[in-house]
Order: sequence, then C-alpha cells, then structure tokens
Amino acid sequence: MHKKKDSLPANLIASLKNRKKRPSEVKAMERPADSGMLVASYNVHKCVGVDGRFDPDRISRVIHEIGADVIALQEADKRFGERDGLLDLPRLERETGLVPVPINGMAKAHGWHGNIVLFRQGLVRDVHQIRLPGLEPRGALVTDIDLDDGVAIRVIAAHLGLLRRSRAQQARMIVDIMNGRDERPTLLLGDLNEWRLGNRSSLNTLHSAFGPLPPAVPSFPSGLPVLALDRIIANRVGLLARIEAHDTPLARVASDHLPLKALVDLSQALIS
Repeated sequence: MHKKKDSLPANLIASLKNRKKRPSEVKAMERPADSGMLVASYNVHKCVGVDGRFDPDRISRVIHEIGADVIALQEADKRFGERDGLLDLPRLERETGLVPVPINGMAKAHGWHGNIVLFRQGLVRDVHQIRLPGLEPRGALVTDIDLDDGVAIRVIAAHLGLLRRSRAQQARMIVDIMNGRDERPTLLLGDLNEWRLGNRSSLNTLHSAFGPLPPAVPSFPSGLPVLALDRIIANRVGLLARIEAHDTPLARVASDHLPLKALVDLSQALIS
C-alpha cells in the first residue's frame, strides 16, 4: 500500500528531525515587487500562550512579525458572553496599518464567533457573517475586498469544529457559500481542525469549490508542529505562490498554533 506523505507518523518524524534546525530569528517572505500580497491565518488561542500566560501584546508582536497585508485570526474574542475582544486593535493599527473588517451586532467583540479579518489597504465591498452548523458555536466571515488596479479578492475566514460530523456540515456550507456568490478569486483562511486526508476527511468536500488542495503545512502544536490544522486555500490555480508556517521563537510560545502565511500572485486575481 502506498504510504501517504502527510501521515501523522511521517510528520512527527520530520518534526523531530528538524527541531534543532528551527530558525532563531524572523525570516521575511520575499514577494514580487508589483504583484505580490502576503496573507496569513493565525489561531491566537484567546491570547494564552503555551506557558499558560495571557498576553495579548505577545500576539500583537507576532502579527507585527508576519507583516501580512491580510490576516485572519481565530479565537480573538472571549468564547462566551458578549465575546469581548482580546487585542488592542487601535494600537495594532498604529503599529502595523491593519484594520478590522467591520461586523454587525457584536458591540464588544473584535470579530464574528472569534474570527476577525484584518487588512492593510483596499475597500471592503461586502461582508457576510455566517453562522456555521454544529454543536459548537462556530462561524465564518465572508469579505470582498477591492484592491488597486482592478484587483478584487474574496476572503473566507473560518474556524471549523472539533467534531468530525460538524466539520463535514461546515465544509458543505462553505461550498454552498462559494456556489451562491459570483465567481471571483477566493481565499479560505482558518483553522479547519482537520489533518486527515482519507475518505472521512472534511477537506474532501472542499475539492468541488477549490480544486486540489495545496500541500499541508504542519502548524500544531507550535512547540513541535505535527498536524496541519491551519490552512490557506485558493480557488484558482496559481493564485497561491508559496505557503509556510511562521516559525519564530516568539510564535512558538505565544499560541499553541503557529501562524500560516502565503504569497498571493495578484496577477491571477484581476477582475475579468
């Protein structure tokens, strides 16, 4: 039987072999001068690090390290009650230029069911807050952003559930969202909570809307990444030029997930 390259044992062995080679300083992703955009996804774990310390400033510093043009955060709000936001967004804007996509009906929350999309430049054309099915309170933000020079991007930021059945339902809803809107370059960013690649994987449902998925990049746990829970997926071939984990000393302790980042080739995102 052919052994999957992305199996758990293979990822564990690779992580153990490479643990001493992990970088000790930030390495910026090189982007094309005229047509490159950096996007990222980061489960901030309610700003609680692997050391058990609640430290929103540490999360903000990791976001600053990444230097993304668009970033989707998960678990950026408290889980219950009014879901108060946990980050100092005005300070984050001053230091990074990132501003949140506006949402409705959540006075104290940063985002929608813990999901927030931050972007550096462009015009937000449309925002939809989607309540995803399942036993846990989960949601997705669907944002259309018009950039410069006739470039438009749709960003779906989502955090899927821990239960396999719920993930399957949620993946089907994301496909329905794609099918129910006009076709445009689309990125799915988030913690999909799915590392399986077999017939029971919820990722299989996404193929009809996104096509073949890019290679999995382990991002969890941050101390020794083995599972590819976090994903950046595009609906057009060639839209994503490169995907990697943001693996720095600060990121390894700030959350139990490493951020995932990718280069987007905006020449593939022109409005037709």
